[in-house]
Amino acid sequence: MPGDIRYLIFETQGGPCGIAWTAAGIVRFQLPGEDAETTRRLLTRRLPEAQAGPPPPDVARAVDAVKRYFAGEAVDFSGVALDLSDQSDFFLTVYDAARRVPWGATTTYGTIARDIGAGPEMAREVGQAMAKNPVALIIPCHRVLAAGGKVGGFSAPGGSSSKLKMLALEGISFAPPAPAQQSFGF
Repeated sequence: MPGDIRYLIFETQGGPCGIAWTAAGIVRFQLPGEDAETTRRLLTRRLPEAQAGPPPPDVARAVDAVKRYFAGEAVDFSGVALDLSDQSDFFLTVYDAARRVPWGATTTYGTIARDIGAGPEMAREVGQAMAKNPVALIIPCHRVLAAGGKVGGFSAPGGSSSKLKMLALEGISFAPPAPAQQSFGF
């Protein structure tokens, strides 16, 4: 990764998030942790050289978008500049495909594999790319499900329950439908 790495921990309605960047773009995003210190620790674990600092305008806009997202607003992160220079070509291809999944929609690991021309046998590798996504939310790995529309795993704090909460913010529910008829109570 080129240049200095800076980071910011900030509050959202979902909890404290963290973002780290270089001059080239956002290099890491941390979904909400239990508290600001936990979020900072998780964010900087893989970026020990990162220093806290004020965000440049493009990163400040991304921070604002994250705050709006956790307030329930439909947000499109596809234009956010990323610095993924340390990722493999395969992961970059997978991340590019995942970035095209819009707010309120989902896809599967197998569908992404097919869409990038890798075939359904590469679904597991797509899942590995999602699990190692350094900028969760900005690359919306929470919208990528396992086969059969099952939630699948989620490597962020809170695991699958965090994934379900994020999908619920976007109007996607995995709850069983309400019964069509209520009992008469006798």
